Amino acid sequence: MAYVSVFPVSRKRSAIGLGNRRASEWSCTSRRAAVVMGMEVDELAVQLFDVGAIKFGEFTLKSGIVSPIYVDLRVTVSYPKLLETIADALTDVSANAKYDLLCGVPYTALPFATAMSIKNNTPMLMRRKEAKKYGTKKIIEGSYEEGAKCLVVEDLVTSGLSVLETVDPLVDAGLAVSDVVVLLDRQQGARGNLKENALELHSVMTIAQLLDSLKSQSRITEKQASDVKMPEQKDAKEPSRKTYGKRTDDVANPVGKRLLQIMGEKESNLCVAADVSTKSALLALAEEVGPEICILKTHADIISDWDASTGAELGEIADKHNFLIFEDRKFADIGNTVVGQCAGGVHRIAEWAHIVNAHSVAGPGIIQGLLKAAEQAGRELGILLLAEMSSEGNLAMACPDYMPKTVDMAKSNSSAVLGFISQNKVAGDEFLYLTPGVQLAPGGDALGQQYNTPHKVCVHNQTSSVPLIVCVLSDRGFLSFS
Repeated sequence: MAYVSVFPVSRKRSAIGLGNRRASEWSCTSRRAAVVMGMEVDELAVQLFDVGAIKFGEFTLKSGIVSPIYVDLRVTVSYPKLLETIADALTDVSANAKYDLLCGVPYTALPFATAMSIKNNTPMLMRRKEAKKYGTKKIIEGSYEEGAKCLVVEDLVTSGLSVLETVDPLVDAGLAVSDVVVLLDRQQGARGNLKENALELHSVMTIAQLLDSLKSQSRITEKQASDVKMPEQKDAKEPSRKTYGKRTDDVANPVGKRLLQIMGEKESNLCVAADVSTKSALLALAEEVGPEICILKTHADIISDWDASTGAELGEIADKHNFLIFEDRKFADIGNTVVGQCAGGVHRIAEWAHIVNAHSVAGPGIIQGLLKAAEQAGRELGILLLAEMSSEGNLAMACPDYMPKTVDMAKSNSSAVLGFISQNKVAGDEFLYLTPGVQLAPGGDALGQQYNTPHKVCVHNQTSSVPLIVCVLSDRGFLSFS
């Protein structure tokens, strides 16, 4: 049984028609234009700039990338007249869309959808980011009829991922979704990605139009506008994609090359987290999922009956089913200590693991220590540096210099570092990215772990310039996902 296909899968589209109610019944009374353009766009762009929703300078984004522009549309909630203008613009630009209901993408777009709902007397729904563990446990809140058409409202789109995360539960609830309206399109692939999912994007303005408007109204200089070049042509052409096998020349680490070959041969980018506590359960899981995966992620120190033969037996299963073993040890000590931790002790990790991971806080000496341990074991080793974590409140995400310095460390040791543990693509195509915390349902646990869904990671995979993200699923989630 194939658990998850590595190739982009078309999302299910609801084959349900319109319900009894139509958009015309709650007519969007403001029909000034089918598309907001010209002076109206100029005026709206200036208002957004003047209230601080659009800033120019040097900003470190969540991904670690330094950007010359920062868009923060949350500030618009403090300006009722501006919020009304935005609602009018979104209504006008989606005039050709037929819909019975509105649903804003959490959280910034919720005020936009609310303003549209009140002004046009159009019912609205709300999507929860995760279901409540009590009461009705609903993801979609509000009153609706099965088959009704819902217009999704968003503040800003880049890849379109956040839109799809809202569309899917709406469709699962029996609603039909064919249109999305957004205030600002950053022109980084969202329109094409949404089109592939049978969704039409209606945008009030693009990033190029925003820059032109601000230039024409003397709010920014030509240089400030020219500094913002990266998004402008992304929708003009499809990103070049290579197969996993053809990516091997881009990766310097030999274990990374082998991993890409395995991914290509097995058509799988799945890594299963073997969070079990006994040797028998570990080996049984490896046998069961081995044919479908490219990596098995282990925690040797939680195996209560680990013995001298466990690593070798696990290695035999890995050879049999052609997958790599990733020991999730998260090394964090000085180089000399790490040599002993990896090559010696009870687990002798370097003798059976193909991949290990490490924090960068100890500096580059930790990489050299792991390489020395691998040398003592006479084996090749691939190292993953922790660039981002999936636990709530982790300090890696709180310290702005942590990720860029981690990336610099990897680039200086690319023959040893095959990639990163991360939620996003934090560097170039010469590295691989393992995205942890993937389960069938989003949410978290009592100890702060935050989970993504396979769909979210696969969509992210699809929208990256090169699909290199490996899904790390929990053992229970993987086994129940067919």
